[in-house]
Amino acid sequence: MARVLLLLPTTTYRTQAFVDAARTLGADLVCASERPSTLEAHAPDALLTLDFDRPAAAAETAARFAAGHPLDAVVGVDDRTAEAAAAIAERLGLKTSAPAAVHAARDKHEMRERLAAAGVPVPRFRLVRLADDPERLARAVAYPCVLKPLTLSASRGVIRADDPAGFVTAFQRIAAILRGGDVSVSGSAAEHLLVEAFVPGREVALEGLLLGGGLQTLALFDKPDPLDGPFFEETIYVTPSRLPAAAQAAIERVTVAACAALGLTEGPVHAELRLNEAGPWVLEVAPRSIGGLCSRTLRFGTGVTLEELILRQALGWKIDSLDRERPAAGVMMIPIPRAGRLDAVRGRDAAAAVPCVEEVVITAHVGQELVPLPEGWQYLGFIFSRAETPAAAERALRDAHARLAFDIASGSRASRRSRTSSRRRPPASTPSAASPRPRRGS
Repeated sequence: MARVLLLLPTTTYRTQAFVDAARTLGADLVCASERPSTLEAHAPDALLTLDFDRPAAAAETAARFAAGHPLDAVVGVDDRTAEAAAAIAERLGLKTSAPAAVHAARDKHEMRERLAAAGVPVPRFRLVRLADDPERLARAVAYPCVLKPLTLSASRGVIRADDPAGFVTAFQRIAAILRGGDVSVSGSAAEHLLVEAFVPGREVALEGLLLGGGLQTLALFDKPDPLDGPFFEETIYVTPSRLPAAAQAAIERVTVAACAALGLTEGPVHAELRLNEAGPWVLEVAPRSIGGLCSRTLRFGTGVTLEELILRQALGWKIDSLDRERPAAGVMMIPIPRAGRLDAVRGRDAAAAVPCVEEVVITAHVGQELVPLPEGWQYLGFIFSRAETPAAAERALRDAHARLAFDIASGSRASRRSRTSSRRRPPASTPSAASPRPRRGS
């Protein structure tokens, strides 16, 4: 029986999907986390503790484990585990992209440098030090701009600034996030921020699988809600894309070029791009699959899940079909409207009864303290739809979301309940002006 090492942080949404996929394939699982399990001593061949933030140390620990329990594949399930997974796989001689390539994709500044050097369209950018004077920096950049941490994911800490005052506020806010006890960053990532030009346009996400250096596009998602800031909270993904075929082809070409520039050759990739009159612009190429529970939108061949494809690729097993099932599909990541304690969730049955809605999953629990972007990174839950057309899938998500409501009590005045709808009010429009040509520095 093939044995797969799965790297599963305690905070990930992805555990169950990968465990189910391994069971479906009949693969034996070894589950690694950053915290010791109370059951580890009783299952030494199935549980492992690894330091995901120190890839070389994780590779050494995994190599000692593999000496007695041989491994056939290593899979990291999210951003935090990608580098450790690559280091372990390389150490064991298993299928992987080069660890240096995965590191470059994880570090937003190094990624920008590599893509710009290869001629891949990216926003103008510059690296700034957290020790620098933000007021001085604010006088030296063009607006609008976007400030972001080097390694955090899920749009955490990503803030648009439209003027010097906004720059200073964003700078200080991100610095506070990086000092937080729940953020694990070190080295350059703890000392710097990336400042880049804001790129207007429609945002899309490409889900792909790299096989021997070749990119197979699995799905192209439209993001129908404008993402213009000041924060960049993602809500709705719908596939297939409604963009013209020529635009979709251009997005694929640019993503292929970006993967090549970074040196990524194996495994899942999740690319975020913006499209405007100048063409596609790369915002991110992550060496992992789509986050949260969003992979539930994707089925291939006769119902194969995305996680099954990823495990098959890592094991070197045959993949019968990479074709997505025909119906359109969508997911809404239910945003947190404001900070506070979740007291109640109402309307779940009504939301689930909306035609074309497949499932409503509330992942936040009553009593949980909610932290919205940019400080937070989680969602209230997920709504899934499947329909004949992308437009119908999107309508179903919006209808279901409108039927949900969340009672959120203010943190310091928890006794005074506040009945707050989760419904998001998107910006009125998306700017259409072409973005500046890419160059290094801002």
